[in-house]
Amino acid sequence: MIRTIPTRSKPYGIVRYLGTSASLTPTIKEQLLASPPVGSILEVRGFVKSIRNSKNVGFLDISDGSTSKIINVVLVGKNQPKFQVGESVIVKGEWDISKGKGQDKELKYNPDDPDHTYEIIGRVPEDYPLQKKATSMSFLRTLPSLKHRASTIASFYRLRSFLETQMMGFFNNHSFTRVSPPLITSSDCEGAGETFEIKSAEEFFDKKAYLTVSTQLHLEAIALALNRAWTLTPCFRAEDSKTNRHLSEFWMLEAEVSYLDDLEPLLNFTEEMIKYATGKLVERKEDYLDGTYLDKEVIESRWRHVLGDWRRISYNEALDELNSKGANLRFGDSLNLDHERVLAERGPVFVTDYPALMKPFYMSKSLKYNQEKPTVACFDLLLPQFGELVGGSLREHNYDTLVESMSNNNMDLEDMDWYTNLRKCGTIPHGGFGMGWERFVTYLSGHDNIRDLVPFPRAPGLCKA
Repeated sequence: MIRTIPTRSKPYGIVRYLGTSASLTPTIKEQLLASPPVGSILEVRGFVKSIRNSKNVGFLDISDGSTSKIINVVLVGKNQPKFQVGESVIVKGEWDISKGKGQDKELKYNPDDPDHTYEIIGRVPEDYPLQKKATSMSFLRTLPSLKHRASTIASFYRLRSFLETQMMGFFNNHSFTRVSPPLITSSDCEGAGETFEIKSAEEFFDKKAYLTVSTQLHLEAIALALNRAWTLTPCFRAEDSKTNRHLSEFWMLEAEVSYLDDLEPLLNFTEEMIKYATGKLVERKEDYLDGTYLDKEVIESRWRHVLGDWRRISYNEALDELNSKGANLRFGDSLNLDHERVLAERGPVFVTDYPALMKPFYMSKSLKYNQEKPTVACFDLLLPQFGELVGGSLREHNYDTLVESMSNNNMDLEDMDWYTNLRKCGTIPHGGFGMGWERFVTYLSGHDNIRDLVPFPRAPGLCKA
């Protein structure tokens, strides 16, 4: 709602937009949404983004990060106050129609008007590094505590937050329950050994424990009780990779679905989920394309790809397609990033039914299973110019088959009995997937370096702040 507070000389008073709590100072986003009437006295709080001065007038751009939009402040009259880029300020003045080209409204500050005031509440040094001009991402990475104030970095965070709320709505609409599986585990879900071992765990828990690489195994147990469960949670991988597509600490969106004995419904659901969130973003594109220095054509091209037609091919069909273009791949060879980009050059593609030896122990046999070339019922989703985004599968629900697979992978069956026993207690066919959250946001943002999408990235040799 809007509350108007009378003043001595102005007809409208101070206009504030009040959200759920009248005790909070309104953000710039809330104030702009409230559409204050022209002539009202408005109090704005935020950082000085830029300063322009002429002989008789000055201009400030103020942002508080709640939106990509800024408040333009026009400084009129004599004895104008001095500001510096980066300072945190409070400016109270008259909300007026802007005379500037391409602008709607502005805040007029006149030091001679008793209703107009200002306060500098946070000063900065003279060498404050974030100035009006565009700043390179490589430079921003050297400023772990300040980079968040850069317009493009802030836009990533707002985009990420928006997509999280859309996913919450999507899963609610499909009868999923959001849960919080543990981050500390005694199990290596992927069986690849790329885990961070907790040093004091054996003394504390009487057994070794690790930071989870995936919550899938725990999520399976929960989904069997709730029918459908999902989570968005941190995961940790001790993979010595320094590429711009990998993090040691990242967030994973994972979902498990009960009563699922065919891969096709899982592919349909995954496609629907991603298109839903992307479609909601397109509806609000003005909020997430403004205020950045990224290539808007690249961003919109990626959105069109996601909302367009998707292909579905098997691993063997992918080999045939790649070999027809000069690759020399055989059954059992991994698809590298270049291969993935070739397959997805025309749009998103699901690649299904990979060789069993390439995938983790928990995946069930493919419906196209061949004894000579055994495959599992799984998929990878590949995106244009990007590569893998989502991986999923049907989970092996037969106890004997699962135990055999774990034995072949030299896993500790006693340590994993909590998981295998699920197959003895009312087991049902089920499946699920995991999506790297930062990868999803990176792709939709039009950016290419996943490390810029998290406030304080963790990667090999990188743990600043």
